[in-house]
Amino acid sequence: MQARLSTMFQSLQVRNYRLFASGQLIKLIGVWMMFIAQDWLVLELSDDSATALGVVVALQFTPVLLLTLISGRLADRYDKRMLLFVANAFWTVLSLAMSVLVFTDLVQLWHVFLFAALLGVANAVETPVRQAFVSELVGTRLLPNALSLNAAVFNSARIVGPAVAGLAIAALDVGPVFLVTALSSIAPLVTVIRMRPAELYREPLPPRDERAAATVLDGLRYVGRRPDLLLPMVLMSVVGMALFNFQLTLAALAKTVFNTGAASFGLFTTTLAVGALAGALAGTGRRSRPSVWLVLGAAIACAIFGTLVGLAPAYWMVVALLPPTGFFMVYFAQAANQRVQLGTDAAFRGRVMALWVLVFLGTNPVGAPVVGWVAETFGAGVSIWAGGLLSLATALLALAWQLRRDGARVRFRILPMPRFYVTQL
Repeated sequence: MQARLSTMFQSLQVRNYRLFASGQLIKLIGVWMMFIAQDWLVLELSDDSATALGVVVALQFTPVLLLTLISGRLADRYDKRMLLFVANAFWTVLSLAMSVLVFTDLVQLWHVFLFAALLGVANAVETPVRQAFVSELVGTRLLPNALSLNAAVFNSARIVGPAVAGLAIAALDVGPVFLVTALSSIAPLVTVIRMRPAELYREPLPPRDERAAATVLDGLRYVGRRPDLLLPMVLMSVVGMALFNFQLTLAALAKTVFNTGAASFGLFTTTLAVGALAGALAGTGRRSRPSVWLVLGAAIACAIFGTLVGLAPAYWMVVALLPPTGFFMVYFAQAANQRVQLGTDAAFRGRVMALWVLVFLGTNPVGAPVVGWVAETFGAGVSIWAGGLLSLATALLALAWQLRRDGARVRFRILPMPRFYVTQL
């Protein structure tokens, strides 16, 4: 057990990564608390409008759609540590301003819309830079472990944040939650300052002329020539747009279908995050690039469980189905992320990870309003199972394409023990 735990948390032995992970954990707990408070505030200000909730989510991710590729170019041209500091400082100022509006009861729905859009700008800059920066913290050897721990940190925050936010909203209203978010966002600023640049695993920046030649189109062409990178990105773009909208759909499901309060919505999000954390930890022992079959299998399982969540007729069934849904959701996303990162040359990593963030988060401006409209028109359950079926169809088509490309076939042995095979013809 000690050997297993030592392997699971190996990246934390690196001081710079330990600082990075601790700062992210503190900030993300506050961010997830803010997401719950923001969604609840929108429902209160809009008379329980799922469409308004979808608009907020769309505004939050529209800057990712518009600015992420440019941010990836910045990550390949400039000091990623400094870029992270600037983006997080912008986030802190915005969070403080929003908490003042909420505390003074001056907040209106358009304030929330504007806040979501501006936070999206900070997120569009910070996320691809942070993704590319991980390799500089630990080096290539520990990169799969560090990426899995990143997902574990993210989902640990998803467990703690919503649970605390649900109780805090019920007891104190949304104002204190926004204040905690603002204070927690200071943590990454402190940890970035405390890092030791001499211990980073990075090469000196290229000459200015060479950096200027690093264009967004070069990164797109690079991915276009790599089917092994293109397939997980296409798959993630569809699944992310159709199914990864639980921030929106679970709020609507809790309030409009099961008529529950903020604490029960927090329970939905927390049970999803418990499974997600398990999925993240399941990948910490990986030391090599995941196979395409692992990515496809996880995507299929994620789509199946997501569909079942939408079809569940009872509250307790939703709670029971959310942990395996969260497990395969993160296991798929993490395996796809690792397959992309570990297959990318260092000179293109910033731009490729920017494209990854674009397909992972940037599809939300398209998907969230549609999902919100479906939830409001046909019911929150329909919006979930319809997205699950679309994701399942896409994953099965990707599997068929990969089997044909590799000349492989699937075999399923029932006796003596069910086993899944992909064999080369």
